[in-house]
Amino acid sequence: MINFPKIIKKRKGYIERIKPFMKKSVAKVLTGQRRVGKSFLLYQLIEVILSEEPNANIIYINLEDFAFSSLQTAQDLHAYIIAQSIEKERNYIFIDEIQDITGFEKVIRSLLLNENNDIYITGSNANMLSSELATYLSGRYIEFKIYSLSYPEFLEFHELMENEKSYELYSRYGGLPYLLNLPLEDETVNEYLKSVYSTIVYRDVVSRYKLRNTAFLEKLVQFLSENIGNLFSAKNISDYLKSQHSTISVNQIQNYTEYLSNAFLIHRVERYDLIGKRIFEIGEKYYFENMGIRNIVVGYRITDKAKILENLVHNHLLYKGYEVRVGYYGDKEIDFIGEKNGEKLYVQVALKIDNEKTAEREFGNLLKIQDNYPKIVITEDTFNGNSYEGIQHYPIRQFLME
Repeated sequence: MINFPKIIKKRKGYIERIKPFMKKSVAKVLTGQRRVGKSFLLYQLIEVILSEEPNANIIYINLEDFAFSSLQTAQDLHAYIIAQSIEKERNYIFIDEIQDITGFEKVIRSLLLNENNDIYITGSNANMLSSELATYLSGRYIEFKIYSLSYPEFLEFHELMENEKSYELYSRYGGLPYLLNLPLEDETVNEYLKSVYSTIVYRDVVSRYKLRNTAFLEKLVQFLSENIGNLFSAKNISDYLKSQHSTISVNQIQNYTEYLSNAFLIHRVERYDLIGKRIFEIGEKYYFENMGIRNIVVGYRITDKAKILENLVHNHLLYKGYEVRVGYYGDKEIDFIGEKNGEKLYVQVALKIDNEKTAEREFGNLLKIQDNYPKIVITEDTFNGNSYEGIQHYPIRQFLME
């Protein structure tokens, strides 16, 4: 018997995206940082199934639950599922945090041989899931990337009106769904966010990759927190650490940033040459999946408003389904190029536009791009007047609500 949580706030956007693939012989894979709500989405999918088939055979496995601690190997997992399955009937199979089972992809491939198996899995390690599934399940799975709550979801979860105060709470605490159960105040929220951060760093990075230099890992996360949106390479970080009397090789830095990305703590954004139509091999930007976790690493500081603004824009583009890159047109930087379904969106981000020189820089970079895809500038200004030579200005709160 599955014990549903007492309070479920539905994330309807994700459910609607997954629905067309339900009852199909393709594995539905939900990936994302810990505590962004993947488990709750599984519950909601089960709820959808039971509303249509009250007697449906639901096989639910939570590999973080001690009740399933006997499932240590791929063979254990497979045997348990087969034992719970009903022959010649549809079996709805849900496996939460599957990445801890070595060889799990072989189990999923075997189960998919039976078209009556409808499979849903979640995981918190990007590299392992993508590489193993691509190798063994090519064309037999579809990935849904799950992110922290969007601003509209945050308002809905906390039953807040859209206003400046609500935006400040969102930019300060981020959008982890569990915050619904806590008072939105520093002492309580920060304790919870610290525990989530520690779990990600020590379980999904240190333990998984058997790292010894945890002090450096903490320094690296702090460096990334303080340098949101700054362009740098592993060599730049290495040079900085040398100035701080800490010597770490470039290769080790590359490995550690990759581990943090695999755990979804940070997002690595590549640079794209709009003229040469190529990816730059060196230099990238990093943004945090969750602003609350970023803020407990270095603090929520008024001097970081521009960085937080840029991170929020980046995350909203991801949430809306865009593949995001940093653009370069000659020597001009375009903060974000979003691509989705063959369409592009060019985005420039500035804290405020309060003089002609700033306007010329932010809008001017976009004006140089000679195509007809939408181009927008986003600021914290509440003013939303006419466009600037056809380029639309969006206040951040309006952008996040769309």
